[in-house]
Amino acid sequence: MSDFTSGFWSWFISAIAGGGIIWLIYMLASTNKMDAGEDQGVPTEHVWDEDLVELNNPMPRWWVAMFYMSIFFAVVYLILYPGMGTYKGLLGWTKVNEYETEMAAADAEFGPLFAQFEKTPIAELASDRKAMRAGGRLFVTYCAICHGSDARGAPGFPNLRDSDWLYGRTPEQIETTILYGRAGVMPAWEVPLGGKEGVDQVASYVMKLAGRNVDENLATAGKAKFDIFCVGCHMPDGTGNQALGAPNLTDSVWLYGGSPRVIKQTIAKGRSGKMPAHKDFLGDAKVHVLAAYIYSLSNETDAE
Repeated sequence: MSDFTSGFWSWFISAIAGGGIIWLIYMLASTNKMDAGEDQGVPTEHVWDEDLVELNNPMPRWWVAMFYMSIFFAVVYLILYPGMGTYKGLLGWTKVNEYETEMAAADAEFGPLFAQFEKTPIAELASDRKAMRAGGRLFVTYCAICHGSDARGAPGFPNLRDSDWLYGRTPEQIETTILYGRAGVMPAWEVPLGGKEGVDQVASYVMKLAGRNVDENLATAGKAKFDIFCVGCHMPDGTGNQALGAPNLTDSVWLYGGSPRVIKQTIAKGRSGKMPAHKDFLGDAKVHVLAAYIYSLSNETDAE
């Protein structure tokens, strides 16, 4: 259990847990000794479904025994496992230890298989059905929460099935992305561009690069600003720079959405995205298989 900011909370939780058990024992013991006297078996005023009548009878012994067994279980549990504030329990159980034990068992069972896969180049491994089944399970477990179970992404999370890649789609580039992660930052340009008017102008030029019909006057003014503020990352022709993760602005693929409103918002307020590193978490062998699986997805379109 994590440490509390003060000892008060540890005592507070212990008092609730321990006090609750003591109170239950008292309630069971005291009510069990009560004698209904002449009223025992007499119907009460509680009636259900017109003719189901509650009688003034004590609880069955088996029912009382179950209550005591539940209390006994709770006491034993709180002795063995954490639950009383910062008390760690006699067994020293923690969620981290349990996770590490399960991961160690899984690595012992499947580690040799992933080690065998690691010896095969990614492009070749992508055609191995057994490896791809393993890669698919890794993807669903660790990647689908952001990129979707179908790997087609969502606003802010790239589609892994197309040919448009911020940092490149070669086997080596994909593996590097998974191993070490990526951090992409688009600074806010509203102030440097002179406010809303400048944002509108650059947005018009960016949409023109993508082949859209725009106001030519706005686009012309936007190009002048683009050449000053944007070419350093997106290149003079707007095709982007994979070394920096700067997207290609000349196609119809938009990470955060391609509507005029969203494009203007991106330019004005900027964007910040982070792909976490998985090297320490998954290890080189599993990342190798996962990279092969993602590589196979990104090449499905080419194969078709």
